[in-house]
Amino acid sequence: MLAQRKARGRSFPHAAPALERWTLEEDQVPESRSHDQIADRLCKILTYRMKLLGRDAQVGRNLAIRFDEQHPRTGIDPDVYLLEPPPPERDELTSLRLWEPGHNPPRLAVEIVSPSRPGKDYGDSPDKYAACGAEELWVFDPKLAGPKADGGPYRLQIWRADDEGFTRLYAGDGPAFSPVVGGFLFAVNEGRTLAISDDESGTSFWMTGEEAERAAKEVERAAKEAALAAKEEALRRVAELEARLAAAGLTR
Repeated sequence: MLAQRKARGRSFPHAAPALERWTLEEDQVPESRSHDQIADRLCKILTYRMKLLGRDAQVGRNLAIRFDEQHPRTGIDPDVYLLEPPPPERDELTSLRLWEPGHNPPRLAVEIVSPSRPGKDYGDSPDKYAACGAEELWVFDPKLAGPKADGGPYRLQIWRADDEGFTRLYAGDGPAFSPVVGGFLFAVNEGRTLAISDDESGTSFWMTGEEAERAAKEVERAAKEAALAAKEEALRRVAELEARLAAAGLTR
């Protein structure tokens, strides 16, 4: 499998910024509801996972990341990002300016392919994240809207920075391992949703904080019901034994 993945790889060694094409527009293209739901849940999953692991990381959505001080409108706007460590402003951050102290490139960026602009995420996005110094990029195409060129479209792509530049490590339907988060990526619900699991078999999927809280309450409720059922069964057996003793004349 590893050999197959390497054969699919592409590299962008030290990609040069395309300043005119990468200008951040004031009016961004509106996201569909499904696009928003995928990004929102993924953001919550990663936020809760980083908290569980005790990692000092900031996870968020739609942050303007600017990487050229001479062209401050040039940049990228990932659907989901992970900064580790967070910048000094933390939750007050409004724009990541990579020339400022403490403003480091994202360790992870996620782009969800829009059917209206599939070429952007297949073509420009790897170049952009290579230029800004990102460590890892996920490109998720739930509707397989991307171009057929180069063997595509692909449900899932993982790109990583390495000695050769920015290389595509995986392109396919998953599962695929992400070194940054330490989990396997899956396209679930007929490929419409991105999920993460501890293992390649998908037996331990990560949850959001809300989902984990509901699961814990369900376990607690089930335990109480089991304890109550066990108590009721014990009382029933005692009553049954007392009835037998009474019938045998062994009770006072």
